[in-house]
Amino acid sequence: MSHNRPALEQNILEAQYLADLQHGVGKNRRHESAEKHVTGEAQYIDDGLAFPGLLHLAPRLSDHAHARILAVDVAPCYAIPGVIEVLTWRDVPGELDIGPLEPGDPLLARDTVQYAGQIVLVVAAESEAAARAGAEAARIDYAPLPAIIDVEEALAQRHFVQEPHIHQRGDVEAALARAPHRLQGAFHIGGQEHFYLETQIALVAPGEDRTFQVWSSTQNPTEVQKLVASVMGTGMHNVTIDMRRMGGGFGGKETQAAGVACLCALAAHKTGRPAKMRLARRDDMRITGKRHPFFVRYDVGFDDEGRFCGVDIALAGNCGCSLDLSGSIVDRAMFHADNAYYLGDARITGYRCRTNLASNTAYRGFGGPQGMVAIEQIIDAVARQRGLDPLTVRKRNYYGRETRNVTHYHQRVEDNLLEEITAQLEQSADYQARRAAVRQFNAASPFLKRGLALTPVKFGISFTSSFLNQAGALILLYTDGTLQLNHGGTEMGQGLHTKVAQIVAEVLQIDMAAIRITATDTGKVPNTSPTAASSGTDLNGKAAQQAAETLRQRLTEMLCRLHQCPPQEVSFSNGIVRVRQQHFTFAEVAQLAWLNQVPLSATGYYRVPGIHYDRQAGRGQPFYYFSYGAACSEVVIDTLTGEYRLLRADILHDVGASLNPAIDIGQVEGGFVQGMGWLTCEELVWNAQGQLLTDGPASYKIPTIGDIPADLRVSLLENRKNPQQTVFHSKAVGEPPFMLGISVWSALQDAVASVADYQHHPHLDAPATPERVFWAVERLKGDADGAL
Repeated sequence: MSHNRPALEQNILEAQYLADLQHGVGKNRRHESAEKHVTGEAQYIDDGLAFPGLLHLAPRLSDHAHARILAVDVAPCYAIPGVIEVLTWRDVPGELDIGPLEPGDPLLARDTVQYAGQIVLVVAAESEAAARAGAEAARIDYAPLPAIIDVEEALAQRHFVQEPHIHQRGDVEAALARAPHRLQGAFHIGGQEHFYLETQIALVAPGEDRTFQVWSSTQNPTEVQKLVASVMGTGMHNVTIDMRRMGGGFGGKETQAAGVACLCALAAHKTGRPAKMRLARRDDMRITGKRHPFFVRYDVGFDDEGRFCGVDIALAGNCGCSLDLSGSIVDRAMFHADNAYYLGDARITGYRCRTNLASNTAYRGFGGPQGMVAIEQIIDAVARQRGLDPLTVRKRNYYGRETRNVTHYHQRVEDNLLEEITAQLEQSADYQARRAAVRQFNAASPFLKRGLALTPVKFGISFTSSFLNQAGALILLYTDGTLQLNHGGTEMGQGLHTKVAQIVAEVLQIDMAAIRITATDTGKVPNTSPTAASSGTDLNGKAAQQAAETLRQRLTEMLCRLHQCPPQEVSFSNGIVRVRQQHFTFAEVAQLAWLNQVPLSATGYYRVPGIHYDRQAGRGQPFYYFSYGAACSEVVIDTLTGEYRLLRADILHDVGASLNPAIDIGQVEGGFVQGMGWLTCEELVWNAQGQLLTDGPASYKIPTIGDIPADLRVSLLENRKNPQQTVFHSKAVGEPPFMLGISVWSALQDAVASVADYQHHPHLDAPATPERVFWAVERLKGDADGAL
């Protein structure tokens, strides 16, 4: 590198230095794999070149919700051409149970089955067809046992996977007794299938010395590494997980991806051949758990203006047959049972009910949506009882800034944006004029009824298990100025890799084209936390930022030493490094660092400060900060059929200082539609024997393009940096927008309530399918006729 550049070249470099960096934070950058997604070039596990001798695995599932296994005859399996091995629990060399927090999830059923869909055996064969035929050929004899399918039955029998937990503030009984008005009620909130496009899949190649290279579609590589090692009876250092991208996760691959990987490792160990397992859609839906269905009971007291005096809410989560993550999920439902509202004296009780269904698991929002639906149902019921606009009741119960700002778990609500967001959306959505227009329309329309609702979101950001709030990153800088970036987060389409690359580009002031994000790899960044709880960018982005700052500091110190100048005379901008009056390309500086023996790899580590929660006392600060938002939705229903349509949705959401507005808006749009789907069309149905009937796209309806309103207006709250020291003062955006979909459900209730002139609150369980809307209308018609 020459220090005596021609003047023209120096002028060009100086002009480049003065230009704005186009690829840093705050810029609209497309997803780093967007073009590959569109063209089909993006490689997922099933797209890789087939290994020589690759075996395919297929499972045999239990037909019973609860039964003893009397006998298993695998001899018929071997009569199928191409079948190589049949695996049962007896073949596991290490630990059979793969429960993430405590035992309860055997990799393969041993003596009993706990739900219809549990894996009893797995067949490894030369082809997928042979594996499936071989699995079906096995003969299994059962002795059925009593099964609990219904969450209310489990609650009545106190059949729990974990003991109940309580949050309490004040004297609830006294508050309820002295309240001018009081309401009690109960309703059900349905679960939700993850329906990721890529079903559960893993590929394992055996190596020397009983090592395993695992390709797994997982949100939690370290958990898969740990469990594969446990099942195989070896150390984690003998197992490496590679995860480049998932075809969707939504929480369904946080814990439940591990079983498929463990079965592949078992087959690879037993046969000495690489093994792959990709679940068929029907098997995936029968085997894996869902969003937890909830049964909610409430008793609330309030004054003439609809303000809460006392609130007692019982949240009973249907956890399925084992704990999985249900303890933390029900906890988060409890934490969010206030949503945006100061509850007064309050008691929130969380029950973890055990039923003979697949063990329910994480799903976007992680229990928070169920808690929010509970309080929004209560708000609507209070508004009907008092004859008030539900939005008026919502605003009257909002957390305050100086008073009425402590949650029922004793965390102070700081930096509260609820009133500002609501006021801004109320104006931009023209709420008041549209409310009057909806009433006028309904008065003149005997069969079609419109509904309107504006609902808020206050969502806590952090893992409620505080030890998970940590992350690491690794950056390798090469002498041509390019670098490889690795961090502990996983990419499932949400744009995490894009944002982390933007963060590194911003710190080093380089083009994103110079950054290659490699597959998430437990051999590069160890002991990763799952990519969940909206923490992917907060944690991994901050770790990558620290690694990049370490490299930048090393380069700065080197240049100061070589040029005999203070640090303030060295600056990085737009791919150019300025030292006093000289300019160098970033690649030249990287080459110079190598020649001067400066280390060009750096690790970063970050942990969230100030998080604590005393579980025994039910109080603490489990969240680093809150994200806020609001949505206004308008619907029309046909009272003769229950059919409905979402006409318009206006959304205003808080993401702090956005790292990438284009990706953030996409996350808000997607979260809203997915939340709307959960509360409207996505209905899970089991028969009396505990068998899932909605086990494919023919019977389980997710939202389509036709369900998105023709008028969808999404905005990000501007000029509101996160006051906490997050990465570039941004806020998480993965989960909070999901709860914006509650506005659609509330709007449907508003439309149904108009049938009885808003005098009665309809009973409308979620999801509000057309059938449920129809019967809710019929019940209100009956109430109105009875009143006459």
